Amino acid sequence: MDIDRIEAAATRGAGRVRHTPLLSSPFLDEIAGRQVFVKAECLQHTGSFKYRGAWSALSALPEDTRGVIAFSSGNHAQGVALAARQHGLPSVIVMPADAPALKRANTAALGAEVILYDRAKEDRDAIGERLAEERGLALIRPFDDPQVIAGQGTCGLEIAEQATEAGIDKATVLTCCGGGGLTAGIALALEARAKGLRVRPVEPADSDDVARSLVAGRLLRNEVQSRSVCDAIVTPAAGKLTFPILQRLCGPGLTVTDEQSLRAVALAFLRLKIVVEPGGAVALAAALFGGQELDEGPVICTASGGNVDPGIFGRALEEMSGLDGV
Repeated sequence: MDIDRIEAAATRGAGRVRHTPLLSSPFLDEIAGRQVFVKAECLQHTGSFKYRGAWSALSALPEDTRGVIAFSSGNHAQGVALAARQHGLPSVIVMPADAPALKRANTAALGAEVILYDRAKEDRDAIGERLAEERGLALIRPFDDPQVIAGQGTCGLEIAEQATEAGIDKATVLTCCGGGGLTAGIALALEARAKGLRVRPVEPADSDDVARSLVAGRLLRNEVQSRSVCDAIVTPAAGKLTFPILQRLCGPGLTVTDEQSLRAVALAFLRLKIVVEPGGAVALAAALFGGQELDEGPVICTASGGNVDPGIFGRALEEMSGLDGV
């Protein structure tokens, strides 16, 4: 993995991948006690950064590819389904049965065959690999794939450019982190294009394998399946490709509670006018409520996905009602 692969992914994605804005609000700055900038990947195609990696991976496949398969709780699923349709390829998506109904419906509407599994009892990797072999499909992994990481790294190229335009040469960059594809890609891009921007991953408090792994110096797993509202970034462990990159380039991991994530969802809507799902809001939550653990200076955080279940979104707004800082 290097900047050349990320630059190549950016070239292949030109005209397809959206250049998402870097947003700010004086109200959020006041809550955080510092400048806060939000990279609004919730405005990307299919509502999340995952389209970047999906397009990158599919656009690099051999011309004789018969179809693709992926496993995902929803955002990678939708990204792959759309990219496959745009390439004229059939797609099969293995999704947990408890994935948000909106994500399941959107994936099917994009033309994918959806196969459900029990994430508490079944291994999605094994299911995906078996079906890929049986049907002759190319497996597009959600984060542990060089071309997927490269695609996510294009977000880092944009952050570097936008930070320069905003006059920011030193900042903490907080990323919503599950398997580490987005975090690794952004970190690689910033290493080459904006060395003053330091990446730190953010996870739900009860699914903090990356933070623990960085402390331990080895890859650790979440032994208990989390029931966090941050479903999009609840993964068993970081990837074999992503973790070494995180070790080399990232600062210590941060964690936030579900309550803090829901508050960040509401504040993003009220102050930035964007819709963010809880898993896509953990970086903003850390920026707003974890200031004591951050270095001084501005913070850039990813709003990595906006495919929120309507009931969860309503809950976030209701719980925020009447609280100070709204």
